[in-house]
Amino acid sequence: MATGKITIIQENTASGGITGVERTTLYIGTGGASAITDVVHTIGAQTDLDAILGDEDSTLKTQIEAAALNAGPNFTAWVIALDSLTWDAAVEFALDAANDIYPEKVAITDAITTGTEVDALQAAAVAAANTFGKYITMHAACPGIDAVNQTWADYMAATKAINNGKACDRVALIPQLHGNNLGVVLGRLDSDAVSIADTPMRVRTGSVIGLGAAPVDSADQPLTMAHLSELSDARFSVPGWYTEFDGIYWSDHMLLDAAGGDFQVYENMRVMDYITRRVRVLMIRKIADRSLNSSKSSTAYHEEFFMEPIRTAAKGTTINGEPKPGLVKPPEKGDITITWETTTAVQLAILAAPVDCPKKITTRIALDLTRLGA
Repeated sequence: MATGKITIIQENTASGGITGVERTTLYIGTGGASAITDVVHTIGAQTDLDAILGDEDSTLKTQIEAAALNAGPNFTAWVIALDSLTWDAAVEFALDAANDIYPEKVAITDAITTGTEVDALQAAAVAAANTFGKYITMHAACPGIDAVNQTWADYMAATKAINNGKACDRVALIPQLHGNNLGVVLGRLDSDAVSIADTPMRVRTGSVIGLGAAPVDSADQPLTMAHLSELSDARFSVPGWYTEFDGIYWSDHMLLDAAGGDFQVYENMRVMDYITRRVRVLMIRKIADRSLNSSKSSTAYHEEFFMEPIRTAAKGTTINGEPKPGLVKPPEKGDITITWETTTAVQLAILAAPVDCPKKITTRIALDLTRLGA
């Protein structure tokens, strides 16, 4: 070789992470008469909602105001006020690459009333993953009670008929008992005060904020915890309270998964989607990369490579001596397997274990009458 040469190749190791989409929601519904409609608006805690959603009262604006109040100063969302678009067309429009948004959740603020609409919500979430590679969940308002014409028994029967027999694991239904229940719970879920693995049932972070007036039925009977428990058992997301304990809190945020399914509560689906988004990017980067092969050294390396999102999700911290867990338990040996089906097709199997959460606490207290004297 007559002259010396050097070559520098900058390797991309895919270790930079991806932009987080968690704690964001796309709100879709009917705004005021002067709303700017059928476009995607980016909003935050300081946004003048009257300027984009109209200065008239609307359920859409009411839910967003409640969400911002409960989410805190870092509230970030998108909104589409409907005119010519239907809600399902608005979802597709918003998720299209031209708008370049990726919400974690979609909120439908105009109340749904039929099982057919529940099926459509599930179909929209599945289509978002299949068409756009975006993993979302759908959170829809259901009607509150008609205080003039419905007793609580009438209301329970009508409401439970909406999701009866449905297995839609990406759909949550929130009865508008207080007028702004949908916004309140989504804001509570989007708060930076807790992780995405936390249930809105948590008490430690305080009561919900700004929940509307408590309803009564046509017989002037008030809403009780018995009514709320019945709705929660029927897979609706509702508030709740504790006797002789100040404040109003929440129940589990229920999804319409089938009995025995892993995703009957939202925090399980939320953590799964968090991991899925990150593993998907790693998988794409490995397409036609011959460093992923069936050799022992490659298998050992890529078990660690694809397990990185689980390790990241499992990172916890300690505050004032109290351990705060990560989103999942730390991975163990055997939580990932790599199987080659052919020389060009490989299959991954990854396990992630959620952290325990005390939703029912039982204490037995007894007297000890054997300690005599002293």
